[in-house]
Amino acid sequence: MKLATSTGDFDRFCNNYMDRIKYVRSAGFKYIDLSLYTVMENDSLILSDDWQQTVEEIKEYAKASDIQFIQCHSPNTNPLDKKQFEKAVQWNIRAIEICGALGIPNMVVHSGWDPNATKEEWFKRNKAFFERLFEAAEKNNVNVLHENTTSANMPWYYPKTGSDMVEFSNYVNHPMFHSCWDTGHANIEGNQYEDILALGDDLYAIHFNDNRGAKDEHIIPYMGTLNIDEIMCALKEIDYKGVFTFESGSTLRPNKYWLGNRREFSRDTRLSEPTLEMQLELEKFMYLVGKHILSSYDAFED
Repeated sequence: MKLATSTGDFDRFCNNYMDRIKYVRSAGFKYIDLSLYTVMENDSLILSDDWQQTVEEIKEYAKASDIQFIQCHSPNTNPLDKKQFEKAVQWNIRAIEICGALGIPNMVVHSGWDPNATKEEWFKRNKAFFERLFEAAEKNNVNVLHENTTSANMPWYYPKTGSDMVEFSNYVNHPMFHSCWDTGHANIEGNQYEDILALGDDLYAIHFNDNRGAKDEHIIPYMGTLNIDEIMCALKEIDYKGVFTFESGSTLRPNKYWLGNRREFSRDTRLSEPTLEMQLELEKFMYLVGKHILSSYDAFED
C-alpha cells in the first residue's frame, strides 16, 4: 500500500496550501491527501475565482518534488442543514473539480447530519445531496466516498458500522459512490475486523488514526488503544487496493480544541501552543510508524 497523510496536519500552522504540501513532503511522504476540510477566509481554492492558478502551482511543485495526490477530504459542511445545503453542493463540486485537475481519484465527503432525522429520512436526504455531485464526479473521474462516524460525535443516526456503510452505498446506487473507513471512529464503537470484512470491495479509502477509546482524538497509532493487527488482517483479507492514509493531525493538541481546551493560566501563555518545529518532527515520526505498520505485513509500497 502507498503510505500517505493529510495536508490538514499543518492547517493550523500554515495559511496556504503550498506550505502545507511542502511540509508534508519534507517529512518523507510523497503520497498526499489534499485536505480541503478547513475553508479559511480568502481560501485560494474553494473560494477563489482564480483557483486554477493555485492548482497549476501545486501541480508544478508536485511534479518537481515527486508527489502524487492520492486522496482528498472535501470541505466541512452539513448538507442536512437547509441553510447550508446549496453551499455544501457548490463547495463540494468545486472540490471535485480540484481533484479532477490534480488527478485525485477519491474524495471523502462527510454526509449531512440531523439529530431529529430517522434512519429512513437520513438516507433519503443524504442521497439527494450526493446525487447533486455525481455529474461533476463523472466529468472529473472522481469517486465520492462517504465515511463512518461514532456515537461519541453523533449519538443520533449516522452510519457507524461496515454494514451501515454498504447499505447506504447500495441505496445511493452509483458506480462512483463508495466508502471510507475511519479507524478512530470505529475504535470508539469497538468494531474493526468484522466491519472491514463487511465493507469488502466497497472500501476505497481509510482514515487511519488512534484514540483512547472514548473521544475522537485523531492521534498517531500506538498512542491510544487501537488494535492495529486486526485492521491490517482485515485489509489483507479483503485484498484492499486503496491507500494507507493517516488522519492523525491532532496528536499535538491545540490550546483551544473542540474536545476540550487546555487549562488556563492567565499570567503567562508562552507555552500554550505547540510549534511548527514540533509538528515537523512529529510528521517524520508518523511516517516511521506508518512504514513499520505496512512493512510488518509486507504491504509497504515505496
